Amino acid sequence: MTSADLYRTVRLIRRFEERAIEFVRSGEIVGGIHPYVGQEAIATGVCAALTDADVITSTHRGHGHVLARGVNPARLFAELMGRESGLNKGRGGSMHAADFDLGILGANAIVGAAGSIATGAAWALRQRGRDSVAVTFFGDGAMNEGMLLEAFNLAALWRVPVIFVCENNGYATTMPVASAVAGSITGRARAFGIPAFTVDGQDPEKVLAATSSAVARARSGKGPTFLECITYRFDAHHTFEHRARLDYRSADELSTGRSRDPVQIQGARLTALDRAAVDAEIEALLDTAAGIALGSAHPDPAEALKYLYASPEVLR
Repeated sequence: MTSADLYRTVRLIRRFEERAIEFVRSGEIVGGIHPYVGQEAIATGVCAALTDADVITSTHRGHGHVLARGVNPARLFAELMGRESGLNKGRGGSMHAADFDLGILGANAIVGAAGSIATGAAWALRQRGRDSVAVTFFGDGAMNEGMLLEAFNLAALWRVPVIFVCENNGYATTMPVASAVAGSITGRARAFGIPAFTVDGQDPEKVLAATSSAVARARSGKGPTFLECITYRFDAHHTFEHRARLDYRSADELSTGRSRDPVQIQGARLTALDRAAVDAEIEALLDTAAGIALGSAHPDPAEALKYLYASPEVLR
């Protein structure tokens, strides 16, 4: 993975999210989104360390994860807009994006729930003889959820090849970490005997290096690793804040948090000419993707109950 490849991904995620916010404001995306702006280095570095055989689970703030995993941005835009050409035919929306062909087992709106899904998936794949690793992303707010702690326990006991990635952006919605988490975040994982490391979550190359080590450990049969990636959410927890104007972060804090921008950090590793070429490539890609999504049909209301059940039989 070259510096240009990493920059391409962080730039893609940033510009996708900025355009998605514009579509929320125009009404093309109904209900809003949880922007990933500022946290792009984590998805980029983690997914760059994975192979096609690996799987991930995501969160309510999951666009960056699925884009870094290789999802077609046209299909993701279409999903956010509720169109038939979306990843899940417009039925899943922003918080439930999935693509099993790419190893994306789904975003999950339930805080901390995806950790248990990834742990189970990693164990099942290993039982089938596959050399696969699972990664689960979650925020600092998930550290107090029992489902996640149960996943830690099982993963440690059975040496499950799963990597727990905590995107610590400092807030669970508006609740500061210091007001919600007793002890330390890495200490929670270490209590289960899981090696835990704190990583600079604003630098894609540092995230890639840490994840590569964790992946190698998991593939060798040594079990799970926990990565706490320190990051900062540049935008709102949810686009609803653009109207509500919640006042929980000071101007000084926002300025300091935004001073280490993953796009700028990675972009500085390229020449100005190479960076401009990638920027132009991403704009063209997203122009095309947005056009495809906007031109796609909405689902037929008569099929509102379609795809709800695994069985085609009607439940009575």
